[in-house]
Amino acid sequence: MMMKKILRPDRLRQVPAQFSWIDQRLVRDNFLRHAEPAAWSLYLVLVTVADAQGLSYYSDATLSRLLKWDPRQLAQARQQLVAADLVAYQKPLAQVLALPVAASAPAPASARLGQPLSVGDLLRRALEGGRA
Repeated sequence: MMMKKILRPDRLRQVPAQFSWIDQRLVRDNFLRHAEPAAWSLYLVLVTVADAQGLSYYSDATLSRLLKWDPRQLAQARQQLVAADLVAYQKPLAQVLALPVAASAPAPASARLGQPLSVGDLLRRALEGGRA
């Protein structure tokens, strides 16, 4: 087992007083492949400024200024997040959505041909009644 050591105890992260989070399933369940890096930049801003319900009233002008984008770039990035079912948008409101459950399903064995299955995949399939 790897021994962990805090590298900068003076800069240890604390949960901030304001509300904000990024779901680890974005990485674990491969959501990152659903959008380009620019869209993830917008997602990070929206997650950071959204309230507990995921709502943000930041205007297009403010978002464009923060991200140093023109309106076309902002619209493209937002559309990718909407298409990936990660954000809902109805001007002037954006809502960061809970991550869809379906994306966490393991890839079919045929898509993983030649790749070993993780213990998590084996357990998930066993619980779902599927075969590994």
